[in-house]
Amino acid sequence: MAFPSTTPLLDRALAERAYTDPTAVQTAVLAPEAIGRDLLVSAQTGSGKTVAFGLAIAGTFLGDSETLGRAGSPMALIVAPTRELALQVQRELVWLYQYIGAKIVACVGGMDPRAERQQLNFGCHVVVGTPGRLRDHLERGALRISDLKAVVLDEADEMLDLGFREDLEFILETTPKERRTLLFSATLPRDIVTMAKRFQDNAFRIEAAGGARAHADIEYRAMRIAPQDSVHAVVNVVRFVDSPATLVFCNTRDGVRHLHAALVERGFSAVSLSGEFSQAERNHALQALRDGRARVCVATDVAARGLDLPNLDLVIHADLPNDVETLQHRSGRTGRAGRKGVSVLLVAPKNHRKAERLLGQAGIKATWLNPPTPDAIRKIDNERLLQSMLTAEAGDADDLALAKELLAQRAPEDIAAALVRIYRARLPAPEDVVETGMPGPRAPQTGLASAVWFRLNVGRHRKADPKWLIPEICRQGKITKREIGAIRIFDDETKFEIDAGVADEFAQRVGTVKQGDIFIGPTDAPADGGHVRRPSTPYAGKKEWKPKHKPAHTAPASEQSGERSDGASHEKPKWAGKPKHFGGKPYGKAAFGGKPTGKWQEGKAQDGKPFGDKPRGGKPHGGKPYAGKSHGGDHSGKPPGFQKAPKKHKHGK
Repeated sequence: MAFPSTTPLLDRALAERAYTDPTAVQTAVLAPEAIGRDLLVSAQTGSGKTVAFGLAIAGTFLGDSETLGRAGSPMALIVAPTRELALQVQRELVWLYQYIGAKIVACVGGMDPRAERQQLNFGCHVVVGTPGRLRDHLERGALRISDLKAVVLDEADEMLDLGFREDLEFILETTPKERRTLLFSATLPRDIVTMAKRFQDNAFRIEAAGGARAHADIEYRAMRIAPQDSVHAVVNVVRFVDSPATLVFCNTRDGVRHLHAALVERGFSAVSLSGEFSQAERNHALQALRDGRARVCVATDVAARGLDLPNLDLVIHADLPNDVETLQHRSGRTGRAGRKGVSVLLVAPKNHRKAERLLGQAGIKATWLNPPTPDAIRKIDNERLLQSMLTAEAGDADDLALAKELLAQRAPEDIAAALVRIYRARLPAPEDVVETGMPGPRAPQTGLASAVWFRLNVGRHRKADPKWLIPEICRQGKITKREIGAIRIFDDETKFEIDAGVADEFAQRVGTVKQGDIFIGPTDAPADGGHVRRPSTPYAGKKEWKPKHKPAHTAPASEQSGERSDGASHEKPKWAGKPKHFGGKPYGKAAFGGKPTGKWQEGKAQDGKPFGDKPRGGKPHGGKPYAGKSHGGDHSGKPPGFQKAPKKHKHGK
């Protein structure tokens, strides 16, 4: 489908950039019913909206002319949330308007305001800027808007999220009322609709095709990685995909610095990008990625919007994004303008549910797999070497002469081996990664279809509870909760299911763990009885209410002595030959991810005193309560000395 009718000079610019098939949003803004009207457009990132509003407003200030006259006061104002997006919009409009003679000036934070004022004084046709800097130029009188015919708000939802509402309202109230207002937003929340009603006149609403359409050119891969294996996974993914340019996203600046240093140390040509960088440093990093001097950019979400890198084929989420919108904007840096791209999510076991939730809410079907292994990377390296040799151009006379000389001095096998060594020497070495053995997401279930039963010699008498059992089993066996099926807790033991696909590896890992009198091993399926793990959350998923303070009362003598009425012992198990330890973690409140230690009455303290004798009121300090804490009343069961001591006064009073 060809582009709707535009001016011949705009058609020429589009043809030179191979724009032959318009996107949905580009077709919609040029439809007859949208011409000359205010527009309220909902369009996802990567949908071609910069070219869309560039074509839409061109007809407004061109009129019947094919070219623009001498530059004076701006005729169009485009507002973007970030410096990167504003500069990207300027670059797009420069090539789109190159033949109609438009002069475009960018006014963004972080750049020299005096140079911007000088450019504005010389005259321009279009101004692109960020809200704060544009407001500053308006208040100082440097930006004259008497001839303004169109205002575009790009990524309006993001500008409101960043707190630019006051600046946007100031700009819209200052500009002429007879202007066209085009509002573009990924979503249309209530605040955006309210702003549209206030500042637009009978706006024509456009909802460009999104959802799956926005991800049609992006292949999503979710890679299960072992804990602390994130850097190794990034290295292997970059090596395996071999994209001309790669963006790796981290959630924090410290994460960016750490990962960037790790990649540079391994021989990658990498740059970094975060909010602490100056505008000049950002521009330098992005330009290095565009011209090929760098092949990897490690960035925070400051790079998630507005960046258009033509050769970007790979996006890696080293840290999972916090919401669906960030996932879409990050991934939207690739798969643009009909080019295919890959978006890889690195998912540690603890983040598995979060990854499934993000993908489900975004309507994305990802392929679950393990990170590339060194063997897989070496294999694809060999394939690429052979392919490059087959497609290499024929050498000239000098090349052939040198080749004959080499063949005269060396055997062909020696020359080929040297060529392979040179080829591999320029490639960073792949990393060893842990094979997780996790096949992919599975629907919640009360038991596993194919499972092996294991036994742990800790039961109800030792306060076994799924709240701390499950995390500890996962940690010791290096599995996730989804590989654990039903759990049955008996008086002296706990039996649980492990997915048959990982049972052998699990048995090997837990078999090497020697923790005092604690052991895990295969067993037979239990008969009826015990506690079934699922469903595990009563009250429709809400946590059961528990009082913050435990009641203070003296336990029966039998319980204080550590003996139950049925003769069973209350003593806690010994872990690794020491009290209160299992797998290097303390038993008690901090053990096993925070398992409970039971009531005050149960068990003994290390000094042999019963828990039931713990006083309420003030905390003991040297055998006395803290000052100001009164323990009036009967103190039966408490050691003497907890009564409030008389206060001493000066002068013997």
